[in-house]
Amino acid sequence: MSASISCSEALEAIRRGERLPSEVVRALGENDPDFFRVIIESLADSFDPAQVAAYEDLMRAWVSHSLRTRPRLPERPDTIYVLSRVTLGADIKITSVIFDAMKRRFPDAQIVFVANRKSAELFAADSRISICKADYPRSGPVSARLAFAEELRHRLEGRNRIVIDPDSRMTQLGLIAVCEPEIYFHFPSRTVNRSANLTCLTNDWLAETFGLVGDAYIAPEPVQLEGDSPRVAISLGVGGNENKRIGDDFETRLIRLLAEQFRSVWIDRGAGGEEARRVTAAAEESGFPERIRFWEGSFAGFASVIAQSDLYAGYDSAGQHAAAAAGVPLISIFAGAPSDRFLQRWSPQGPGRIDIINANLLTPAECLGKFTALCCSGKG
Repeated sequence: MSASISCSEALEAIRRGERLPSEVVRALGENDPDFFRVIIESLADSFDPAQVAAYEDLMRAWVSHSLRTRPRLPERPDTIYVLSRVTLGADIKITSVIFDAMKRRFPDAQIVFVANRKSAELFAADSRISICKADYPRSGPVSARLAFAEELRHRLEGRNRIVIDPDSRMTQLGLIAVCEPEIYFHFPSRTVNRSANLTCLTNDWLAETFGLVGDAYIAPEPVQLEGDSPRVAISLGVGGNENKRIGDDFETRLIRLLAEQFRSVWIDRGAGGEEARRVTAAAEESGFPERIRFWEGSFAGFASVIAQSDLYAGYDSAGQHAAAAAGVPLISIFAGAPSDRFLQRWSPQGPGRIDIINANLLTPAECLGKFTALCCSGKG
């Protein structure tokens, strides 16, 4: 196989069951910026055991196989390191459940969240959580990510400690050791071969490993909101994945529909750039400028907005998990989901009312019709 193969061609070959030569894998991983996005994330996030096994086989070009040792749980650990899942939605949906369980199981232990600033801000108001700042390199060659893991190993210090890995990208889903195996607790979220939501799978693992379960939550520093109630929070960001978007004038009509029903409409402008211009234009075309407010700060700040709202609406994103954790009624629109299992795994779960629109087979008009029916039926 040629060393000049593209990432998309390599992915198709892997899915056909072909095994790429190690030199080809290394060349792609070190030189092609699409390696992780196109190949690694597609395989690891498929929740298909065969594709996850193919991912692990690929990573053997850099990481040697190591034998797993069953960890030993100390009766009273002094420090519990919990690795971030790197993405905000996963840190709410999975990592926060682990926090909650650990606070209950070990009330006297120091719980240290190993995370970047954006994830850490989601729990800034929780006095039980301290932060070990760790900026995982989400771009660049594989070697840079391996170097990050090696550096991390030297930072997770303490005599009576444990490390909990919720299938973090920091360890390449548990393939890279960042501590001694005897104190390492790994939740293999992507290899569990049964139908269930990730929140349920997390709690199944916690019950088996630590003897109790937890609830998802957020604890950002609260922000003061202007505008009257009732209010709705909207996120139409797609993180650069245009497959998640609904076309035509769907976004304008969605904002108009919600502005007709809510006195304050808070719209997240996200990270700025094209997404901010798009949602700003849709809001301006909706015809209710006096009701619309834009959020342009951190995601943690927007999570506080969500927690103070009467409804959350948006595409599949971190916002839906913040709403679910806060018990805020939500309507989430899934478009471009790669599989039914992906949708099942990542659908939000929480104590509030949750409605999911699977837009994969719907036209924009049909999707808006379903959204309208949910709002008008009182489910919003």
